[in-house]
Amino acid sequence: MSKCRITVVRRTIHQNLIDEYVSDAREDYGKCQAYEDGQEFIIKDFPLKPEGFCDWAWADIQRGVVSVMFGSSYPWIQEPRTAITCCTDGLRPVTFKVEMIE
Repeated sequence: MSKCRITVVRRTIHQNLIDEYVSDAREDYGKCQAYEDGQEFIIKDFPLKPEGFCDWAWADIQRGVVSVMFGSSYPWIQEPRTAITCCTDGLRPVTFKVEMIE
């Protein structure tokens, strides 16, 4: 199986949804603090989660990771053997780029 790189493309926050739905929204309820934009992780031994990777996000993006590691491409993504995926935190989602590397 090939290796792949996971890059944190963007951490976002939906403040309007937080204001509307979160009962204890604090001042520090900001973007996901588990990652930094541009941060990278290398996967060599799937299904082992990379060190420091959020358990919830890992569960969310595994389908894209395994797909790319086995050489799949998505027709709507310009780069072959690349996926754009995200964690399912509806308030503070993190978007990842998953790409096969040699």
